[in-house]
Amino acid sequence: MHDDPMTVIVNDHGFAPQNTRRIAADLPSDFDPEEITSELLQRSCIRITLDSFADGRGFTLAARLRQCGYQGHLRLAGYMLADQYAMARRSGFDDVEIPQDLAARQPERQWLARADWRAHDYQSRLRRPAGPSQQDVECSN
Repeated sequence: MHDDPMTVIVNDHGFAPQNTRRIAADLPSDFDPEEITSELLQRSCIRITLDSFADGRGFTLAARLRQCGYQGHLRLAGYMLADQYAMARRSGFDDVEIPQDLAARQPERQWLARADWRAHDYQSRLRRPAGPSQQDVECSN
């Protein structure tokens, strides 16, 4: 996944036309968060690579980098499902880089269906002021 022309960049607008961003640091998903340094936090673009769609450590690492103050561009690279795009964005990633064969199996429309990643955030729904739900109204009759 290292600046491979056989990959596709996915962002909130769909498949990006080209990969022009220069990667300043590549981290594996098993990178130890205890090893985050001030030097790493100054990098302009960090790419975290997943080996499997079932590997959630990259999401945790991205969130930890953001918690430590990282303000640069974060890219997730590897095999992931379009369904995971919203979670990647909420974890702190700016975009994802997927292999072309995966883009062929999961076309742009599937990724765009998850592009409104703020709308389906259960945490924001939990922070809304509480009011009677429709179920509560029905149960009180």
